[in-house]
Amino acid sequence: MKRVVLAALLGAALAAQAETPEQILASYEAQARTRAPGFAGFSATRGQQFFSARHGSEWSCASCHGAPPTGQGKHAKTGKAIAALAPAAGSERFTDPAKTEKWFKRNCNDVLSRACTAQEKGDVLAYLLRSAR
Repeated sequence: MKRVVLAALLGAALAAQAETPEQILASYEAQARTRAPGFAGFSATRGQQFFSARHGSEWSCASCHGAPPTGQGKHAKTGKAIAALAPAAGSERFTDPAKTEKWFKRNCNDVLSRACTAQEKGDVLAYLLRSAR
């Protein structure tokens, strides 16, 4: 009985830590408003343009994650399969803030050779949320 109660409590604690992509988007909005008082909101159109652009390097986000980002992608250098990026594809993408930040840090460095701004992250996430299966 104690194990069942402990398992239930552990499950509830883990569920409480899980976030939705919309909650993560709201956190980027708060960051963007702090950094740019004139912040006017995120744009899925800007996000799609950002996702597809090469930004002066040989890769874009779409180089590995595909366009549209609702199907399986493939890493441009290693050929490793990458699960669908858009949350509509049924993945658990963008439900863990730490994993989301790690993903943006790695991929922004690969594509931009710098960190993404909160505005850029929010625009891309707005685009990914709009992307349907």
